[in-house]
Amino acid sequence: MDDTDPFAKATPAPTAARPLLGLTVLVVEDSRFACEALRLLCLRSGARIRRADCLRSARRHLQVYRPTVALVDLGLPDGSGLDLITELTQSQPRIEAIIAISGDTHMEPDARAAGVDGFLSKPITSLSSFQEAILSSLPADRRPTGPRMLPDETVAPDRIAYQDDMAHIADVLEDPPDEHALDYVAQFLCGVARAADDSGLEAAARALAHKRALGQPAGSETAALAGMIQHRLSEKIAI
Repeated sequence: MDDTDPFAKATPAPTAARPLLGLTVLVVEDSRFACEALRLLCLRSGARIRRADCLRSARRHLQVYRPTVALVDLGLPDGSGLDLITELTQSQPRIEAIIAISGDTHMEPDARAAGVDGFLSKPITSLSSFQEAILSSLPADRRPTGPRMLPDETVAPDRIAYQDDMAHIADVLEDPPDEHALDYVAQFLCGVARAADDSGLEAAARALAHKRALGQPAGSETAALAGMIQHRLSEKIAI
């Protein structure tokens, strides 16, 4: 397979101000809010970004082009990101940097065992941390030469993307969810609510996750979450 992006022109060299210039980053992430943060970080860093919101979409992308960097969320709607990471680490030619992303830091050992080059804990908003995680995983010839200032900057995703995530989970809960769907809802909302500083929703998602971990009925927790999501969807966003 061709290891270049067929839509890209001549690859520019990275600079101190834009150290990821010339790189294509495939972000495998189901949260639009989290992905919007990563889009802004890539934009500030000079990288091109492509997004896949599930394993199936990611595999379709990879049939067409080979990115330089893959950022893979470990909790996806159609399975574990660890499965995709294992595939990527074994494929030839190998993607130059494969980085796991997750709001659950206890997943890092599993990601390392699957062969990732790096791990980023969500929420991911620090420009310097984002750049360093990618650059430290790349070959030396992909990094900018000379001294480079570490940018003291964070990004703030558009709140409309948060509304999109609420709509996504509302769709999941519209039909009676099965056990896998409930686990997914709890995991998804814990990460997204933490990134958005929505402590009430995060606490409710953790309550659902706790009941699921104990194997106990979670009807009241699910209903409470569904109500909170509908309330957030009804809120007006100033544009």
